[in-house]
Amino acid sequence: MMVVWRLFFLVGLPAVAQSWISVESGTTSNLRAVSAKGQTVWVSGDKGTVRKTTDGGMTWRDVAPRGTADVDFRDIDVVDDRITFLMSSGQGPQSRIYKTTDGGAAWELLTTNLEPKGFWDCMSFWDSTHGIIVGDPVDGRFTIMTTGDGATWQKIKGPSANKDEGAFAASGTCLFTRGTREAWFGTGGVGGGRVFHSEDGGQTWSITKTPIRHDSANTGIFSLAFSDALHGIAVGGDYMKPEESAGTIAITTDGGKTWIAGALPGYRSAVWCRDADVCVAVGTSGSDYSSDGGKSWKPFGMDGYNAISAFAVGTKGRIATLVRPALH
Repeated sequence: MMVVWRLFFLVGLPAVAQSWISVESGTTSNLRAVSAKGQTVWVSGDKGTVRKTTDGGMTWRDVAPRGTADVDFRDIDVVDDRITFLMSSGQGPQSRIYKTTDGGAAWELLTTNLEPKGFWDCMSFWDSTHGIIVGDPVDGRFTIMTTGDGATWQKIKGPSANKDEGAFAASGTCLFTRGTREAWFGTGGVGGGRVFHSEDGGQTWSITKTPIRHDSANTGIFSLAFSDALHGIAVGGDYMKPEESAGTIAITTDGGKTWIAGALPGYRSAVWCRDADVCVAVGTSGSDYSSDGGKSWKPFGMDGYNAISAFAVGTKGRIATLVRPALH
């Protein structure tokens, strides 16, 4: 009986049926971000790496901006077939935003971080012209930048940060947007473990503590995902002790006003939800699947992943897609 593998992006299967199938990426870079629209998937990482597939991962090509071999691309957001935004992270001017309007053939450098102490962590977009960036605190306030035209960015007054509180540029998902103006971001460090929520495009923020551990500079919230206005998941833990399971997940059912602890077997750097039920969390020590909105999880597959958005990406150029076998 011949076995034929078919690609399914998180179909409604029992958790035991889930598995990863590795995809040849053509790079050995540490991949930190992934964004997908149908069969078109973009990934990015260190050493200025940006790669793209238009056939669901069968073939990949280099679409990186020129002259960026020393840049660490920690976030990428696909708007449509032609428009994609790309963010690098690093101290001062190493944090930048690029944009392509022709599917990666050419890139425009939109803005560069001019604050020597600044460090951009995540970006997210409500639509092709409205987006937001969150960066580590400068002079006691988180860096918040927004755009209203998809090109020019303005710094607005960010919320106050606790001492030793920051954000993590681990997967491009410490920030989540939905609707036309709503946003959440999570924090880490000794002063962190909190979720900030804005309903007005980042102008004002409410803050809620979570049970995610934040007992050192290595710990906190690394990723957020919301399936609707009420139901959300935060994951994280201690990236230096990835096997420790304490304080690695929190769940909200009221839009982030309150959070309750869940259970994951270790540190997770990213979480992605297809809908209110089906979610996947990934990290350097393993992957987990939930079919009940994050209430319960079952481990599956391999470790070494940093980010997920239908496809997962990770260390040494690792790319994989979630599949199931179909027997004929």
